[in-house]
Amino acid sequence: MENYFKKETFYNIGQDLFKGLEKGEDLTIALSGEETTYIRFNGAKVRQALNVVQGDLIMTLNSKNRTSSLRVGFADGKDQNSFESNLKSLKEALKELRAETSTLPEDPYLVPTENHGQYEREHEGSLPSASQLMEDILGPNQGIDLVGVYSGGRLLRANLNSKGQKQWFSTINFLVDFSLYDSAQNAVKEQYGGSHWDQKSFLQQIKLAKKQLELMAKPKVKVPRGHYKTYFGPAAVHEILGMMSWGAVSGSSWKKGESALGLLANEEKKLSPQFSLQENFELGLCPPFNERGEISKEKLSIITNGRLETFLINSKTAQEYNLEANGAGQYEGLRSPSILPGNLKEEDILKNIGTGLYLSNLHYLNWSDQRGGRMTGMTRFACFWVENGEMVAPIEDLRFDESLYRFFGENLIDLTQFTETFPEPGSYHRKGIGGSKVPGMIVKDFAFTL
Repeated sequence: MENYFKKETFYNIGQDLFKGLEKGEDLTIALSGEETTYIRFNGAKVRQALNVVQGDLIMTLNSKNRTSSLRVGFADGKDQNSFESNLKSLKEALKELRAETSTLPEDPYLVPTENHGQYEREHEGSLPSASQLMEDILGPNQGIDLVGVYSGGRLLRANLNSKGQKQWFSTINFLVDFSLYDSAQNAVKEQYGGSHWDQKSFLQQIKLAKKQLELMAKPKVKVPRGHYKTYFGPAAVHEILGMMSWGAVSGSSWKKGESALGLLANEEKKLSPQFSLQENFELGLCPPFNERGEISKEKLSIITNGRLETFLINSKTAQEYNLEANGAGQYEGLRSPSILPGNLKEEDILKNIGTGLYLSNLHYLNWSDQRGGRMTGMTRFACFWVENGEMVAPIEDLRFDESLYRFFGENLIDLTQFTETFPEPGSYHRKGIGGSKVPGMIVKDFAFTL
């Protein structure tokens, strides 16, 4: 696929901007770009198809212990006219930053601009053309109510600063976020994502969804509140993992006494030796450098065999609390996490449940007791009651309230051998970057409250 954003253009514009800096000023420019195809469909028919090519720059000026940032649109710069237009608008933005910065108070925790080194990597993928995608997604599924959106293409992040830092990252990936509905409006939700389209794998996902939708037509079972042996599919584990970025893995939250992993850090609680969590930039979902250009390890172990290795610590938190930074982003959240797989085979899941619950998806997750590591949420789509190793019927929605020290700890029975990759689905303002790779898991005595 064509690459609209050129390294050389970005680098040349940066060098021209840096020449105009005054004494005592340092400038960082961070580029975000996308070349994305979106296909929206329902009733197994295309309702909207479009290509989005857009980019913007965040310029950050440090001057005399003060700092200010500004977002500026960035054209593709493929010819001299667009190059000059970009450069002109960015020079005007630099003047605005200079004027604004001069009015600000000094920042006692200002992180000085540094050269964090050079990094260049382009992850390739293989995606069909838009017309072929429409045929691959919708052709085999005529006559069923297939609803969803495909988003796929090239994502870009790059970073330069006046100290000599030079970084460039691009990746190609896709996500089909879809649901199947029956005539009674029962729904099964699935996702298929990655960097290389495989029609056989996609059709296998469809086949599984159809099988689950047939079960959804049965009368729903009302499950009394209580504790149940429960299987969480990878999509459900992905939702739980997302909560870890809300005040669990952050070094700042830990130092403020707000982290859900604080009890683990203080060795007051334990997690299962089967549970290991990493930031894994080898997945190619997002760059290992943050908005300042600080580079994380390609694999950063956060929890290894149940033991806390580190929190995510950005340079500002490190300076404020006298810690060692590890390349975390501004919000110290997970960007490319992976949970290591276990030993549970896919064909053994129902047998292992015996009698209990099979949960494909969760939603409405939140902390019910953040410092205590307690989480609440609800079941959603294709969740089933299992008896004697067989799916019996769908369940009415359940709310859970449970501690991560139980479901990732003493009650964790096993994790699946297989994993699924979930590229970031967000598209607000721009296509999101990042994602996760996770297995399913089976847990005993999981607490459902309503």
